[in-house]
Amino acid sequence: MDQVDRILAQWRTERPDLDLEPMGTIGRIKRLHAHLMRSMEKTWAAHGLNAASFDVLATLRRAGAPYALSPGDLMASTMVTSGTMTHRIQQLERAGLVERVKNPADGRSYLISLSAKGYELIDGVMSVHVETQARLVSVLTADQRAQLDTLLAQFLDGLEH
Repeated sequence: MDQVDRILAQWRTERPDLDLEPMGTIGRIKRLHAHLMRSMEKTWAAHGLNAASFDVLATLRRAGAPYALSPGDLMASTMVTSGTMTHRIQQLERAGLVERVKNPADGRSYLISLSAKGYELIDGVMSVHVETQARLVSVLTADQRAQLDTLLAQFLDGLEH
């Protein structure tokens, strides 16, 4: 019996008229999210990053050479507002991890590009990040992870479409 089961047992006593199965599913996803984020945040913090800075640097790195995107493309990829992205870019610029460069396709605009320092940092952090994620999911077998991935993809698709 886990913490979610204890909560559900209390609600069943207080509100036996309710179908609480969805609460169990969502409660476990919420608790998993909290555990996963705490572990990943420790990994990022060990390298001077937080979730926001990691997200921007990883987005630029996975974009491929020349590791540069427009602020709009960064916003769309990271799903944050313009003001939030501006703040993140400014912080990363001050740290020397990204730089603004002229957009070769449109001289009136600029791109956000990984600096050499940013590229080196995110490349190293990605290796450790993937190790952290592997450790976190190691409680499941490969078959269980595949089944869970399929179910979560269906769940997400049902909410996003």
